[in-house]
Amino acid sequence: VDRAPTDQQIIGRFIKDGALVAMPAKRAKRLVVLDHIAQSFELGRKYAETDVNAILRPYHDDVATLRRYLVDEEFLSREGGVYWRTGGTADV
Repeated sequence: VDRAPTDQQIIGRFIKDGALVAMPAKRAKRLVVLDHIAQSFELGRKYAETDVNAILRPYHDDVATLRRYLVDEEFLSREGGVYWRTGGTADV
């Protein structure tokens, strides 16, 4: 019997009232949480770093760490201070 938590259960455990309460230590769970956060960014749209920070701030005050996680795990790409979404699930 598979007892692995669903993505929604993982998100519910780490994001409360729209805010990230803790970053999961396990990468698989962290990727679920980062994917959820990446949904805040529109595909095909470019963002200035200040806009990225404004989108991330409701999740957590440490926007620099969140940005780094999103870029390191390839949910966002960055070049010359401009960011765009390059990963994560997308509604089609």
